[in-house]
Amino acid sequence: MHAPSMSVKGRGAARRAAHSPVVDAAARWGFTARGVIYLLIGVLALQVAFGNGGGRQADRGGALAEIAKQPMGAVLLWVLGAGLAGMALWRLSEALFGAAGPGGSEPGKRLLSAGRCVFYGFVAYSVLAFAAGERGSGSGSGDRDSQDITARALELPGGRWVVGIAGTGIAVAGLWIGVRAVLRKYRKHLKPGHMSPGARRLVDVTGVGGGAARGALFAAVGVFVVQAALAYEPDRAKGFDDTLRSFAGTPAGPWLLAAVAAGLALFGVFSFAMARWRRV
Repeated sequence: MHAPSMSVKGRGAARRAAHSPVVDAAARWGFTARGVIYLLIGVLALQVAFGNGGGRQADRGGALAEIAKQPMGAVLLWVLGAGLAGMALWRLSEALFGAAGPGGSEPGKRLLSAGRCVFYGFVAYSVLAFAAGERGSGSGSGDRDSQDITARALELPGGRWVVGIAGTGIAVAGLWIGVRAVLRKYRKHLKPGHMSPGARRLVDVTGVGGGAARGALFAAVGVFVVQAALAYEPDRAKGFDDTLRSFAGTPAGPWLLAAVAAGLALFGVFSFAMARWRRV
């Protein structure tokens, strides 16, 4: 006779656990880890833009390779991987129990959180695999992985449609990221009472510039995937590094690459700000 009340109490306890200080700390650790990686990708891309790349790859693998060279680099890699796993855990809690703020339990938002959980889970796995010595996930692997995955997908029945739809989805996601950044949609997740006017300006500069650059990068990746589907040539698919380098081949030349690279570095700083002032 007490089963319904026990069930309600159980769900309440699960929700309290999902919004506990542990999950809060995991989310903020995850934002910090994301910030480190994007900041390094931006710096590496800037070096490529001005001819000082020295063979470095401006992608996640390149950033991890740079970290590995530093004193205590192996420890730092484990810390970053654990932080990104914490980000995945936080997104999982949102998918299961709803996010903070109005409308956080809407099915659409919970589904979006589930997708982000899968994404950050994959990124965390790749970073932890690199830390464990699997250097196949290192510098340059993003471009190879994009082409390999595209090649396997094209071999499937209806492969062109599968790849084309996936590329379109990535491109649309990039536009969505960029537009939301320009519209400052991130503001609704902040704790304005804890922020000074200078902090709010910092968040707006890094949020708009960084989000627009990140969105442009994802959109361009999606366009290359669509081109690979249309031409039935998997080598046309590109990862972050090759996509960034393609910006230098536009009429704007290296300056467009430099602008996107600076934006990615700004997104790294924005992630640090989210670790400090985001409502979790």
